[in-house]
Amino acid sequence: MKILLVEDELGIQDFICRSLMEIGYKVDVASTAKEAELRSLGEEYAALVLDLGLPDGDGLDMLARCRSQGFSAPVLILSARRSVDERVIGLEQGGDDYLTKPFAMAELIARLRNLLRRSAPATQGVTKLRVLDLELDLVRRDAWRAGVQLQLTPQEFTLLEYLCRNAGRVVTRSMILDQVWKMRIDPETNVIDVHIYRLRTKIDQGFPHPLIRTIRGVGYVLRDK
Repeated sequence: MKILLVEDELGIQDFICRSLMEIGYKVDVASTAKEAELRSLGEEYAALVLDLGLPDGDGLDMLARCRSQGFSAPVLILSARRSVDERVIGLEQGGDDYLTKPFAMAELIARLRNLLRRSAPATQGVTKLRVLDLELDLVRRDAWRAGVQLQLTPQEFTLLEYLCRNAGRVVTRSMILDQVWKMRIDPETNVIDVHIYRLRTKIDQGFPHPLIRTIRGVGYVLRDK
């Protein structure tokens, strides 16, 4: 299983690379955004570990370009940017998990393994989810409703996938934060409300029967009948 490590600090790069290789991963390294973009689009990787502060550009800009060109491997962002807003932006713009520096290598490995487990069903077994007239392609990361393709951001797709996997069951705000954002944020934050609102405008607006329901004081449910 091959991982792409994007990190310009040579000491950290060497430490992570050696640690991952010791537990059986193959690791390619890139020190610049340009090199990382070329490798991401030119080779197949199981996951990407991405530092954001690169000498020739921001890692998030590079990631956005790669996502727009079909790069679908899970991405673990590694950054010194620690605020909640900065982490949310990183996850909204294509990251699947976020680890702040300084970090413990054991946590990086655990988070990476978790991402690889989460991505496995898309390539092994179930590749599509369907709830009423809503369909998700987990390999291509595409979604349709009643045959109309929906234009979703990576984070919106992840949220919708979680709702679909739990169709008919109420999911709380804390469950969504834990399972979709993979980090602990105050459950009263409005980040969930914002994403649910955006998702509703894309999957419910213009259709006769809304799919996403709010259970006041509890959470949300994607109707399945």
